[in-house]
Amino acid sequence: KYNWTSEISDSIGKLHTFFGNFGILVRAYVYIRMLGDDGLRSMTRIAIINANYLKNKLKDAYNIPFAEGTLHEFVVSGDTQKAKGVKALDIAKALLDYGFHAPTIYFPNNVPEAMMIEPTESETKATLDRFVEVMLEINDNINVNPDLVREAPIKTPVTRLDETKANRELNLRWTP
Repeated sequence: KYNWTSEISDSIGKLHTFFGNFGILVRAYVYIRMLGDDGLRSMTRIAIINANYLKNKLKDAYNIPFAEGTLHEFVVSGDTQKAKGVKALDIAKALLDYGFHAPTIYFPNNVPEAMMIEPTESETKATLDRFVEVMLEINDNINVNPDLVREAPIKTPVTRLDETKANRELNLRWTP
């Protein structure tokens, strides 16, 4: 039933790197088939609800440059926090201390100190509430003790790297 030719009318053609990674395409296909039409619509709605919920909870502590039109992700600007000496990078690193994956930072480029928040559709309300609690705690720490955030992460196995040194002295091999 399956073969490598792209000359068949039902074929999607050759898969090149331009079109994506084969393993990811298979995962996406299985996800779509597993959920079906109704499941995809439901997951999409949940992802949009999750993003809007977080945006609404964070809007008093963080600048939200695009208030309207939120779908599954939204952008937070850390420009207010940067005025206090703490960058988006510092906030992202601080999230690691609380067990959260750091968001994409400095994208989009037209938003100063941008942090792209993208909760997945499978996150529970408890996890979303914990994320809000942590983001608000980080903001409180910025107001009270900004060095605590600037030095993060401190609880992870690898703490803050000296990025300037790492860029100047490239070392791609671990040595004990």
